[in-house]
Amino acid sequence: MPSFLRRLFPKKSKASDHSSSVPQQKTSNTFIPKSKMAYKNVALVGASGNIGKIILEGLIADGSFNITVISRKDSSATFPSSVTVYKSDFSEADLQAAFKGQDAVISALGATGFGEQKKLVDSAISAGVKRFLPSEFSSSSQDAAVLQLLPLFGQKSELIEYLKSKESAGFSWTGVASSILFDWGLGNGFLEYDLANKTATIWDGGNKKFTLTNEKDLGAATAAVLKKPEETANKYLFISSVETTQNEILAALEEATGTKWTVNNTTTKEQVDAALQKLGAGDFSGALALVRATSYSNTPGLKSNYAKDEVLSNDLLGLKPTSVVETVKLVAA
Repeated sequence: MPSFLRRLFPKKSKASDHSSSVPQQKTSNTFIPKSKMAYKNVALVGASGNIGKIILEGLIADGSFNITVISRKDSSATFPSSVTVYKSDFSEADLQAAFKGQDAVISALGATGFGEQKKLVDSAISAGVKRFLPSEFSSSSQDAAVLQLLPLFGQKSELIEYLKSKESAGFSWTGVASSILFDWGLGNGFLEYDLANKTATIWDGGNKKFTLTNEKDLGAATAAVLKKPEETANKYLFISSVETTQNEILAALEEATGTKWTVNNTTTKEQVDAALQKLGAGDFSGALALVRATSYSNTPGLKSNYAKDEVLSNDLLGLKPTSVVETVKLVAA
């Protein structure tokens, strides 16, 4: 189990304590970037992680950017020859040097790196970077119910407030909430559809609607943010590829595989209680169920259907509609 899961539930934190921990939305200064031109030079931090790889692929596929990957000095990760790799010790001084000449910095750091992002912001501002994209790219850190389930996301929420405090004519930010990745989570079993054994775990009857995003759409949306500086400045954006339910996904899988699947029915209470019990016993696999809960659960106040609960930026970012059936066919093929 990845070590970052140990940080999802700090010992001194209680999930219930975070229901009111989302900062109140304050009035933004709404500074408009000086340049209307698309950002060209882009630095990506965390490019070797699951989300970072997807964003890197999206930037490369777009073809509009000079991409620099900021990699730790002791990292053995390799990257395409089309990108520049800067080996950094991640000190503020070295990060400032790495960010010199960059128009935008994207953070795709995982959970263990959430606490380092303020340093990235400060270094970016000192280096003259115009735009910062924090490591959102998941369930919304602006949702109190998400923070109740995943207290670690409070660090993300705090960073958004910090970015707001740093807005200026020369510096802006954009947050992108995608919810869970659909094709990624379907293919590796994270969404609890077992392609090999044709089994599915369905929460609370499976009819609750939620939105999910495919990998290519996340990459394309990130690239589009950089190509529309004015329209995306100092905004928290919501994207999705599909609005669906667990039962709709199951039906599409049964059609694609030509097989009736075995269904294991469960409830939010069962899943959350079991997850917390596992975490209390030192089994950090329980945190995975709590991540799924940010989409599947009936947690009061949870805004997991971005098509209904939020304002989608799909049109602004040029994301084309897709369907559950299309995605399932690609993954299950």
